Amino acid sequence: MSQQSLDTVFQEWHDNQAIAEQMIPLIGRLYRHNNVVTTMFGRSLFNRSVIRIIKDHRFVRKVEGTELNVKDTFPLVQAMMELNLGPAHVDVGKLGVMWKKQGGGDPVAFMREQLAQIVDAHDAQVVGKTQDVVLYGFGRIGRILARVLVEKAGGGNLLRLKAIVVRGRGDIAKDLEKRASLLRRDSVHGPFDGTISVDAEARTLTANGNVIKVIYADSPAEVDYTEYGINNAVVVDNTGIWRDEAGLGQHLACNGVAKAVLTAPGKGDIKNIVYGVNHDDISEDDRLISAASCTTNAIVPVLKVLNDEYGIESGHVETVHSYTNDQNLIDNYHKGDRRGRSAPLNMVLTETGAAKAVAKALPELSGKLTGNAIRVPTPNVSMAILNLTLGKDVDAAALNDYLRGMSLDSPFQKQIDYVDSPEVVSTDFVGNRHAGIVDAKATIGNGRHAVLYVWYDNEFGYSCQVIRLLQHMSHVDFVKLPQTIA
Repeated sequence: MSQQSLDTVFQEWHDNQAIAEQMIPLIGRLYRHNNVVTTMFGRSLFNRSVIRIIKDHRFVRKVEGTELNVKDTFPLVQAMMELNLGPAHVDVGKLGVMWKKQGGGDPVAFMREQLAQIVDAHDAQVVGKTQDVVLYGFGRIGRILARVLVEKAGGGNLLRLKAIVVRGRGDIAKDLEKRASLLRRDSVHGPFDGTISVDAEARTLTANGNVIKVIYADSPAEVDYTEYGINNAVVVDNTGIWRDEAGLGQHLACNGVAKAVLTAPGKGDIKNIVYGVNHDDISEDDRLISAASCTTNAIVPVLKVLNDEYGIESGHVETVHSYTNDQNLIDNYHKGDRRGRSAPLNMVLTETGAAKAVAKALPELSGKLTGNAIRVPTPNVSMAILNLTLGKDVDAAALNDYLRGMSLDSPFQKQIDYVDSPEVVSTDFVGNRHAGIVDAKATIGNGRHAVLYVWYDNEFGYSCQVIRLLQHMSHVDFVKLPQTIA
């Protein structure tokens, strides 16, 4: 390549950076002023860096086979500013591909046609009302939920993180500083994107302007939330201590609590919900809900679409799961089999309830799946291997083509992601917001036998599913454009 060509490529990169820089304030205004969330094939563009926006455009080539850059989408974002739009989620990436394939033209006319449902609807309200949220417990999942709730505050997201409940630790000022530090810095997910301050006297953490009360209690019965100005709240219990109706129901006896959500598999008659699959099973009368497990959330959407298309006769789920806080750092007593052995040094064979839990979200698969789990020495990101016997013949190419379509143009776009790269490893999926990611290169299809490998961020991806469940329970409902194929 000549020096002139090299200079041209370099200049084009700088030009794209300049355009992305111009897009950022427009995306922010659409979010804050119009309650319009812009995305790039399901990936949010709001509050993203210049480089991230360019990379998200590059991602389109991998999934759609069409080159797309900021020069293609910037005119569409500019056009959106002129249309007095109402609340919605708008996939600028999909619209950009459509506009490019039709040869361009007047971007305002194109967007007016494609977004007709929300044009001149700025005064329309997002369905729903402000919902107080309390995090009971502030461990791995609790802190990630806090990060996502703070990030999404505004832009039509009606969830308001009002408080966290933790056990007392003696020196309150020191305790608050430590909890703020754990929220501020994370060895897996990196630094908090914003600022956090502590008010020891008021017992609050303020994260990006969100004032969060820290309540100290050893049991739900000790808390009266109305004393803190919290009413009709949803309590998200991420301690895992109480999983049946009697235990989790303690939250409902507290003043100021309307509902409780468990971030673990529920026992007894508590509904186990995988958002995107069976969330419509929730009725107004349901006050105790389980968000199931991270593994169940990862595999159920994939199993659902496979069963719909091919039928699943039987199968086995093997989970290769990162170690968790339940295990020991070094060999020591543990009430569970094998879990007492050092987590960072061993692969630990254990059991999983995910295969049985599938039936609670997909009753049609009851009794058809078995499961086991292997805990491995990584701190985050897990994998589920689905070894299935289908109802009809299929090959790997057909399976991948179908699942790719489900990840792009179906109601399961937020649950199923798709990657087709020979080089990806577990750390590449840290922070992925989907419930599960199909690894196309690993797919096997031979007659009615299929093997699928599904990655999932068992912390972040699962937390995003919990947030979607909370939004649904709070009746937060956005128009999604362009319309996906059912």
